[in-house]
Amino acid sequence: MSTESSRMPRQAVLLLLAICASGAALAQLQQVYRYVDQEGRVVYSDKPPPANAREAQAKRIGKNTIETSDLSYTAARAQERFPVTLYTFGCGTVCDTAAALLNKRGVPHTVVDVGAGDGAEKLKRLTGGLDAPALQVGDQFTTGYNETRWQAMLTDAGYPETPPPRTAPVARAPTPAPAAPATPAAPTPPKTEYPQ
Repeated sequence: MSTESSRMPRQAVLLLLAICASGAALAQLQQVYRYVDQEGRVVYSDKPPPANAREAQAKRIGKNTIETSDLSYTAARAQERFPVTLYTFGCGTVCDTAAALLNKRGVPHTVVDVGAGDGAEKLKRLTGGLDAPALQVGDQFTTGYNETRWQAMLTDAGYPETPPPRTAPVARAPTPAPAAPATPAAPTPPKTEYPQ
């Protein structure tokens, strides 16, 4: 047997050992051990339990994420840089459509009712008038509802055109309870009027 042929298997073995070691290290990152120590405490660790541990169990864990916001990164950044305020009042379809545009895009916004409190004063300071609905995006504003102009302002500010996908399932509407049998109302006594 030549020296060259005896080296090949050794290199292959070393390569295989290196692959196994890296695979074991990756597998260990995803594994948690649960055991009871000598003092009776339950321990969770990413390191294998000591030889004297009782009730040792290996558990695999999935990815670890914490969701802290319903907003996408893009929407959160736009909100930080260009906050949105909707100035509105009970003007019917126009104001409802304006609010629906913001809600449909998933744009977080503050609503100022110009018909209550100091809302009219805030709008007048911003625009110099009392035309509502009005939209403020950062330092810019526009009065009167114009979908094209409002969409452009929101897009220019960096707000996504669609809301983020829903992460929680939509709840079903509760099934209404069966109606209780109607009980007849007690008759009201006749009202007697006395001459004055």
